[in-house]
Amino acid sequence: MSVELIVDSKSLLGEGPSWDREKEILYWVDILQKQIHRYDPVQHENTTIEIGQIPGAIAPRDNGEVVLALENGFYFYNWMSDEMDPIDNPEEHLPHNRFNDGKCDPAGRFWAGTMDKEEQQRSGTLYCLDDDLSVKEKITGVGISNGIAWSPDHTKMYYIDTPENQVFRYNYDKETGKISDSVSVISFEKEMGAPDGMTIDEEGMLWIAHFGGARVSRWNPTSGEKIEEIPVPALNVTCCVFGGKDMNELFITTARKGMSEEKLQEYPQAGGLFKVKTKVRGCESYPFMG
Repeated sequence: MSVELIVDSKSLLGEGPSWDREKEILYWVDILQKQIHRYDPVQHENTTIEIGQIPGAIAPRDNGEVVLALENGFYFYNWMSDEMDPIDNPEEHLPHNRFNDGKCDPAGRFWAGTMDKEEQQRSGTLYCLDDDLSVKEKITGVGISNGIAWSPDHTKMYYIDTPENQVFRYNYDKETGKISDSVSVISFEKEMGAPDGMTIDEEGMLWIAHFGGARVSRWNPTSGEKIEEIPVPALNVTCCVFGGKDMNELFITTARKGMSEEKLQEYPQAGGLFKVKTKVRGCESYPFMG
């Protein structure tokens, strides 16, 4: 499996890729440059919007817009009118926090988590924006809220709080959005880099981005076994998501944040958007139903 650079964006902190299956469009963000992106793989065009505040996550909305988790809370954004509509700001009282990564669950709720901007405090929370636009706290005391995925049978949720260097599994109720019974199912060794964003395939295997590890790895969350690795020509791999017409293309975001000149020379494509064709099909990115 050879990894292809498709957008040489040199993003400071590329993150949060989400596939719009209806439009066959990839959405993603550059957190530190305050940009949201829309990539059309058929036209090979990447559209960039300066959003004015730090974006943490983006997901398609059922009506054609997108839902965003931004520095100042949840918003809707309309690409055609270039208008943003605020929904709720659950952390107005925490100016030192920001959103970081998130996606929609199988019922169309938007889950997104926060973190301390300085990465010093465990002041983050994983929130859920329901389809009635109410916001609920799901997990508190989070260090760096990151990867999230739901099992193909919609009974489990997987979640990464990066400083823990583990993947946790929760029982998940699709009808209510309730999660319970947290258990660690995967552990990362420090030399592998830190676990960042993730996605899941139709076989229920997790694909995890290695920040500082220059790779994406595939894991069996039942056995905790690593199945395979895909080297990525960027040191800081931040997230991945399945897309493409046949859902067998893995889109990978990366970052240049914190890299020395020496490392940038070693990884000149760092911060780019990459793609690799896989032997398995991935689960879809669910749209927001609110």
